[in-house]
Formats: sequence, C-alpha cells, structure tokens
Amino acid sequence: MSLADQSPAAVLVFQTLLQHGPLSRAEIGRRTGLSPGAVTKAATPLIADGWIAEAGRPSVERTTGRPATLIAVRTARARFVGVKVTGDELIGVLADLTAQPLASRRAALGSRDVGTVVLAIGRLVDELREAAGLVESDAIHGIGVTIAGDVDGRTGHVQYSPFLDWRRVPLAQLVESGTGVPTVIENDVRALTVAEQWFGAGAGLSSFALVTVGAGIGAGLSVGGRVISGAHGVAGEVGHLPVGATDRTCTCGNTGCVEAVASTHAITEQARQATRDPELTMDEAVRLAHAGDPAVRAVFTHAGHTLGLALASVANLIGPERIVISGEGVASYDLFADQIRQTFADHAFGAAADCDLVVRPLPFEEWARGGAAVAAQRVFAPAKQATAPFRPADPYGSVHA
Repeated sequence: MSLADQSPAAVLVFQTLLQHGPLSRAEIGRRTGLSPGAVTKAATPLIADGWIAEAGRPSVERTTGRPATLIAVRTARARFVGVKVTGDELIGVLADLTAQPLASRRAALGSRDVGTVVLAIGRLVDELREAAGLVESDAIHGIGVTIAGDVDGRTGHVQYSPFLDWRRVPLAQLVESGTGVPTVIENDVRALTVAEQWFGAGAGLSSFALVTVGAGIGAGLSVGGRVISGAHGVAGEVGHLPVGATDRTCTCGNTGCVEAVASTHAITEQARQATRDPELTMDEAVRLAHAGDPAVRAVFTHAGHTLGLALASVANLIGPERIVISGEGVASYDLFADQIRQTFADHAFGAAADCDLVVRPLPFEEWARGGAAVAAQRVFAPAKQATAPFRPADPYGSVHA
C-alpha cells in the first residue's frame, strides 16, 4: 500500500519517525498529540506494509512501567533516484527512504537533444541499480529529475531551460515512459533547497533561503517549513531581480538583472573587457584578482555589491532565519565576501540584517540527492511539500560568512 493511501494519522506518525526516530509509541504520542490508541491504530498498517518496524528497546530503560519498544522507519522499504541535469553532464544518486545515498554516478552528455538526454537518464538509472547491487525484484519507487530554468513540477514540463535551450518539454512523462518508473521533475535549486531542508543547513529552521551562484543565480525559499514554488512555478528567481546600474543584457533578454552582473559567465565577460583579453577564463580572472589586479578586482567588487543587494531583498521580503549561499561560484567567494556583507548590512531593513549568512559549497551529487528527496516527497506527502526535515549524517561542512 502506498503511503498516499494511509490515513492522515498514519502519515503523521511516519513523518515523525522520519524526523525524530527511532521513537517509542509514547514519545510518538507526545510529539504528535495523538492518543496511545490512535498511535497504535496508525502504526499497525504501517508495520504490516513494511514502512516501519519495531527496533528493539532504548539504550536507557525506564525504571517503572512496561518496557518501551522503539519503532523506526525501514529505510530499505523504498528507493529513489535523483538526477541533476547540466548542459554537458548527468549526475545521479540512488538513495534510500531517508535520502541516504546508496550509489552515485556521473555520465557525460554528447548532445542536449531531448531524446538523447532521456535515453542517457535511463542508462544512468540502470548503472545506479547495478552499482548498488540491486536485483531485478528490487523496485525503484520514484525518479526525481532536477534541471535549471522554468520548471513546472505539477505538470512535469520544462517550460524553458536556457542552458539546454529547451522549451515546453514534457520531461517527466518522457523519462517515466523510458524507465517505467514514476518520475517527477523540479527546478534544480528548489530541489537542492528540499535537500537542505531535510538534512542540511536548513534542517530544523522555520524559514531559510538558499541562493546559488554559478552559471545562473537562483534561490529556493522555505517558509513555514515548506519549500515554495509560487503560483507560476518561478518563485525565487533572484537572478532576475532588477538592481539596475548596468546596461548588460541578461540571459532573459532584460538589462539590470543580478545575473547579468554576478553570474560566473557575466564575471568572466566583464573581466575580459577589463583586461582586453577575449580569451580570459574564469580561473584566470580569479588568479588576477588574487594577485591584486585593480581592474579585475573591481569586477568582483561590483558582483559582490549586486549579490548583496539580492540577498538583502530576500531578507527584507521573507525574513528568513538563514540564507545559505552555494553553487560553483562560491569557489571565489573570498573575492567579494566583504562587499556582499557590507551591501547586505546597508540594505537589509531593521532586524532583517540579523539574518545568518552561511557559505556552503555543495557538490552536484547533493543537487541530485535533492531530486531523490523530491521523488520521496510524492510517496509520503503527495498532496503537499513535506515538512519533516530528515537528518542523516552530513559529510559536507559549512563556513559562516
């Protein structure tokens, strides 16, 4: 039986165990507000269907009353694949029910043609199954594909992805038809935000924002424990906030966007103009800036000012407890960190300036893991965004700005 077919009380018990388990029945009742009878009634079908199981007794026994028995989620009950699609590569992760990775693989893309990418996703899923040692009877319960751009997770369509040059692609349907596995798609930054909400820097927070800096600039917003996508699926597009002070044209066709100044591509172009070297790379620009080249350092300072304005806008609009800054662009964060902090402090209104800024480098495997988390959501909370922040061990550290 799918969790979608369980009672609301059963889903609540399951989510509580995901977040806090293993727990005794009494502790489940205290955390959920359910009576002992209601906990037992909700847990019985979950145990019968293998979603949860008794896990022995706690290490510290009670001195009075009947011995408590812990209940835990059966992590192997369901498996999910997350795939992060870039312009030239697929990054895949096979994860268990608590989003713990079981295997990861990468695959180069020889073409950005939709059909080629769909076939490559199917091959990657097979490789992940093999790498994890799964046999044919070991089902994968869902695939979550994450992609940059305007993605409508509700319809399964990529409305527009500028880096792949895709428009109105029914990607979820195509991948599901090719693999035979239920598939969901999501904007890659929102999926990463789900991952951070469950087991990263946003775990346990009532509100936070994730801002990614790289080839594009995006944001995921978690408000009241839910990652929001907005009425039209484009919430969090801070890269297209009009901050002015530039006549550079953005990828969206407008001028004055944050992304037109502070994306890695924009920084590289401006550094080329500053040095009059049309072949200058981003890595070379970083080296010149670290060496003290005033013209190139000015490019990074301008980018830092623009990013500071964007972060202050996010803080002023939703008042998050924390803003996490990630993406490949944070590799050169030290070059504009001071300017970001100064501009943020100057433009964040009132107590919004107290928002915690955290720099968190994350490999693309974590973005793919977010895809697996989104797929898992549809199993245990199909009607809404899951609010239970999972807390598996996090191997990646954070650096406070």
